[in-house]
Amino acid sequence: MAQLMLIPLLLAALSAQAQDGSPEVQVIAPGKPNGQTPATLVIEPAAMFIVACDADGDGRTSRTELDDCVRRSFAAIDTAKTGALGYIAFADWQTRWLGDQGALPSPFEVDRDGDGKITETELLAQFGKLFSRFDKDGDHAVTRPEALTVRTTAADGRGPVTGRRGGKRDSAPRTGERIPGGKPGQGPYLTNGGVR
Repeated sequence: MAQLMLIPLLLAALSAQAQDGSPEVQVIAPGKPNGQTPATLVIEPAAMFIVACDADGDGRTSRTELDDCVRRSFAAIDTAKTGALGYIAFADWQTRWLGDQGALPSPFEVDRDGDGKITETELLAQFGKLFSRFDKDGDHAVTRPEALTVRTTAADGRGPVTGRRGGKRDSAPRTGERIPGGKPGQGPYLTNGGVR
């Protein structure tokens, strides 16, 4: 009830301010919201798989834990126990363990001998390379911070979020559009009078 009584007081104060020649208040809003804050921290599907192989829950995936996990995941798809996955079966492996059949590593990258089949040995070798790449501090374990990729430019599904106009990239921002480094409520923003 007390809040409702404040509204007439505020309106009266604004009306009096407008009549005494006070300068007009200009509100500058950022450009259209894009729904979700663009990601600056991302994780590759292979890195996500590696850190999910942490069997003892210590937050560190060792090479032994990874190898055991790769073997289990391979066996789960190789139901015929042939010891090899064709590219279609490997796409099933990618979907189940990496989240999408287009996730890297691709079957062409894993199939080192080019015979059209992926063996457990080939998959282990590929994940061994990935393990070495993600083990940034060389301590023979991959942690979640090591698995993360930090983007220096915010991006979404269409690439960097700054400077877009009608689906095309353009280096000139529009009036009211956030400029790199600008934050809502703070500058810099582009106004009719320049950067604010």
